[in-house]
Amino acid sequence: MRTRRKQPDVPSPDSPWSEIVPGLWMGGHVFAGRSGEPEFAVVRDEFDLVLTLLRLPGHGPDPGVEHHVWPIPDGPLDGTQLAGVIRLARAADDALEDGRRVLVRCHHGYNRSGLVVAHALVLAGHTTEDAIRLIRTRRSPWALHNELFVEYLRAGLATARLLEELAEP
Repeated sequence: MRTRRKQPDVPSPDSPWSEIVPGLWMGGHVFAGRSGEPEFAVVRDEFDLVLTLLRLPGHGPDPGVEHHVWPIPDGPLDGTQLAGVIRLARAADDALEDGRRVLVRCHHGYNRSGLVVAHALVLAGHTTEDAIRLIRTRRSPWALHNELFVEYLRAGLATARLLEELAEP
């Protein structure tokens, strides 16, 4: 089984979240504060829908904000985990079509959130390569540095899901 290479030198992002396209934000739970030291990103009511791939207690959102949680590893995903990613991306795309503000978040807001945001962009009509480029330009060059997630996107998440389910015992 392939896993991504550990990169302990990956820097924290400069901001808690970044707008990738109008209304669609990508972020994390930790970012580099003004001093350069890690700070926690806490969501209140800035967004109408928050999609969380790594849940940390006390990081919001406020009561009344629609919140979906689907914890996944920043590594190989099985068919069930990929199905959840697809479901979250559809929720993000539907919310954007309704004019809602959406945040997709994980730890730093690079890989897991990037997988969901990229698939949401593809559902909205972007090419996979355009989605990856937008994310890396607007969030960070470190976004989607998990090469396996990029392979999933290039294959298509539905195809990756089927292949993972076939490989499962």
